[in-house]
Amino acid sequence: MPEGHTLHRLARLHQRRYGRAPVRVGSPQGRFADGAAVVDGRVLRTSEAWGKHLFHHYDGGRVVHVHLGLYGSFNEFPAADVDAIPEPVGQVRMRMIGAEYGTDLRGPTVCEVIDEAEVTEVVAKLGPDPLRKNADPAPAWQRITKSRRPIAALLMDQSVLAGVGNVYRSELLFRHRVNPFRPGTDITSDEFAGMWADLVELMKVGLRRGKIVVVRLEDDHGAPSYRTGRPRTYVYRRALEPCRICATPVKTVELEGRNLFWCPTCQA
Repeated sequence: MPEGHTLHRLARLHQRRYGRAPVRVGSPQGRFADGAAVVDGRVLRTSEAWGKHLFHHYDGGRVVHVHLGLYGSFNEFPAADVDAIPEPVGQVRMRMIGAEYGTDLRGPTVCEVIDEAEVTEVVAKLGPDPLRKNADPAPAWQRITKSRRPIAALLMDQSVLAGVGNVYRSELLFRHRVNPFRPGTDITSDEFAGMWADLVELMKVGLRRGKIVVVRLEDDHGAPSYRTGRPRTYVYRRALEPCRICATPVKTVELEGRNLFWCPTCQA
């Protein structure tokens, strides 16, 4: 599932490509036909992300709300030459065409038209987003300190922190040597403050570079496990491989429906 930095990159890209100009919006698949008709030809005022939610704000107060879920993706194509615009391939839920670019949305969990009041309702259910300017971590800390759920589960709960996914969750806990099964009530304020500050910086790097970068330079030894198709991470998707710090085999278990990865020695 795309994590928060991916949605923020999309929001910025769509603002550059389509912002402040009329956009043709359609639904080749047909499942979003009614919604597309509502915003087709309108000016896209702003594009923004909150956690894993993307919002396209159009003139007239209508907003296209997208959540990519596990399989959703946008695929861009050139559109300056109208005659060269490609035919939709596969199940395209929404197609946007601007003056120079177009993009196809496939496989989202959510693609709907809502109003500004409903945007407020969606955002109200989310925890602070580390990539939003002046995000306040206090509400997240309030929820964590009152919960007996494992900290690994709380970090993935979008009502606690918006935009954090499985990679950031596993890697953040490793970087701070926090056992993923410790209940929220056992996390200290200093530990949370350190993790929040680190998460903000890590996600800013992800936003800027377009990929998750979590391994510190001093720990990046170009180990053999950096082979094609394997992640450059401390623990994520490295089950049974040696920990980059202590060589203990990385463990994995399913926690609340998602695979968790951790080092049983470094995160004892």
